[in-house]
Parts: sequence; C-alpha cells; structure tokens
Amino acid sequence: MNDRMTTPWGELALTRFPEDPRERLRAWDASDEYLLRHLAEREIPLSGTVVVVGDRWGALVTALAEHRPTQITDSFLTQEATRANLARHAVEPGTVRLLTTQDAPPDRIDVLLVRVPKSLALLEDQLLRLAPSLHEGTVVIGTGMVKEIHTSTLQQFERILGPTRTSLAEKKARLIFCTPEPSSARPANPWPYTYTLPDGVGAVSGRTVVNHAGVFCADRLDIGTRFFLGQLPDGKGAQRVVDLGCGNGVVGTAVALANPEAEVLFVDESFQAVASAEATYRANGVPGHAEFRVGDGLAGVPSGSVDLVLNNPPFHSHQATTDTTAWRMFSGARRALRPGGELWVIGNRHLGYHVKLRKLFGNSQLVASDPKFVVLRAVKR
Repeated sequence: MNDRMTTPWGELALTRFPEDPRERLRAWDASDEYLLRHLAEREIPLSGTVVVVGDRWGALVTALAEHRPTQITDSFLTQEATRANLARHAVEPGTVRLLTTQDAPPDRIDVLLVRVPKSLALLEDQLLRLAPSLHEGTVVIGTGMVKEIHTSTLQQFERILGPTRTSLAEKKARLIFCTPEPSSARPANPWPYTYTLPDGVGAVSGRTVVNHAGVFCADRLDIGTRFFLGQLPDGKGAQRVVDLGCGNGVVGTAVALANPEAEVLFVDESFQAVASAEATYRANGVPGHAEFRVGDGLAGVPSGSVDLVLNNPPFHSHQATTDTTAWRMFSGARRALRPGGELWVIGNRHLGYHVKLRKLFGNSQLVASDPKFVVLRAVKR
C-alpha cells in the first residue's frame, strides 16, 4: 500500500516489502507517529548514538535518518523494506546502520527506541543484550499499540533496565518511559533455550532442539509440528529438500536424520529462526549437507532445482491476520520445484489452503488430518 506518514520532519512515502500495490496494510501505525512526535515536542537530543529496535518496516529510522541511527531487527523483510524506504528518500547507503538481533549491539547507546515486539521473549532477550551499552543518561522510550503493551511488557523493562512508566494513550497507541539504572545484578539471559524432544516424533525422538528468543513455541514442541513430523514423506536418496519457514529447524532436521543423502535448505525471514535451525541441526550431529539462509522465502533459489518443500506457513504479519505470506510461499515453492516435485503443507483446517494449492498447482491431496490440522500435498506437473 502506497501511503504517506506525517512526521515532524515532513511527510514520508513508505511501503512494506515486498511492495505490492494490492496490499492494504500500511508500513507504519499510530505508535510510530506518537514516538516521533514525542521526540520532536520534547526536543530529545539525538546527537549521540541512536538505536532503534524492532522498527517494523523502517518507518522510524527513515524519519530519523539525518541522525544516523542504528536499526536492530529480527526480520529480513524489515531490512529490505528499510533499504527501499531509505533509497526512496535519497538517504545515502551507510547513513543508517542495519544490524540484526544476532549482531553485537553498539558499545554505547545514548537514545534507545524500542518498538515493542509481539514476543515477550524477544523483548527480554534484546533488553538483556542491550543493557550493558546503556548509561545513566540514556533515554529509553518504547512504543506500541495499546493492545501490544501489557503489564508483563512493563515488568520486563523494569526488571532488566530500571523504573518504568507509561504515557496516556493517543489513537490507541502508548509510549513507555524507562530510566536505566546501572546494575551488576541483572538477570542472566536464558536465551537460547534448549530442550529434548519427547518420544513418538519420528526421526527426532529424544533429540535436542535449540530456540533463540522470539521463535515460535520456544520451550516445547507445538502440536502442529508434532502432527507434521508424523506425516513426513519417506524420501530416500540425493534429494534437495527445503524446510521453508524453518523456525527452529526441527522438521528439516528430521528429514536429514531419516535420509542422510538429502541436501536440506533451511530458510526463514527471521534471523533468530535461522540461528535456531542451525543450532538444532548442529546439536544433533546430523550427517549430510545443509544450508541455512535468511531470506524472502525461496527468492534466490533457482527455478526447477528442488525435489521437496515442507512448509508450515504463518498467517500473521505482526498483529495483522493475512494469507499474503502463505500465498507467496506456495508460489515460490511451485517455481522452485522440479516437475514431479512436491510441496507438503500443514495448516489449521479453517485456513482453506487446499483452495490456494489447487489454483497454483492444479491439484491438492489431503495426506492426513485431525480435528485441528490438515497436511496437504501438491505436485508440480
């Protein structure tokens, strides 16, 4: 959706990534506007090191580009949107420093702006990683929609950084103000979290899973994945397999354990997820060859080069419910598959993925189902 955000520094034309003229979701919301307005009205000094965490589509760093901020994000799509939005406004490359949640943060932070993430675990991990870089004079401001900020959110700021309070709500958005206190007794960072899989889940029974903060179902095997693991195809030989939207990599690891000759590509748009998938794979001493890639689905994978794609597509984009991501994943899979190659999908029954698969592939077979989930198979003809 092409639209313009009004800021104290002028109007900005911003888009999500990948840009789609049919997409009706904006690249910012009222919480971004509220934060920027507060910075200008209170004349918050921005001459020091400014770090923006969780900027959804680059709206905040694009508005603040003249202050040379650093963006920290878990999302490849966010980084690409940020690059596009900065270029659209003629911001020179390198003006905004782009880091991932897996990178070391700046040694000193003078202004920390936090777009509250959906995951409380990711917030915990990032605040603990950033805390050593803060000082008594650091300005810390969080922002989010009212529905995204809970008592537990404020408790994380208070527990890790220091005294915390909130603003009044404006346009259903709220700000968080935190005063960092030097401390030698901050809690240890519990991330990444490691656990052992139960019996009865095929090739990965009793195996180790490693989850970095923010990755889905961090402390246990979710019921959808457990169901999927019991239905995976019995592929043998030198197959090229993709765990698309790999999360912690347990599905791709199961394939690699069951078929050591397989070449498995783990891909996700989350830097935390791909780090988790690689850690899970390495922790289990899996034989064979694997590749770990952060990216936009199967973009960059050669057409007709894949034998099997395994996919549990998300149906949320931040707080919005949407099937856009699933559609793009299915389309990318069809392009990347060889003739005769297969896409296997698990999803909630009510999402109707069989309809999309029939439109794209001309076929869709129900492999298995239970009261909540279906496993579907589509073949590229």
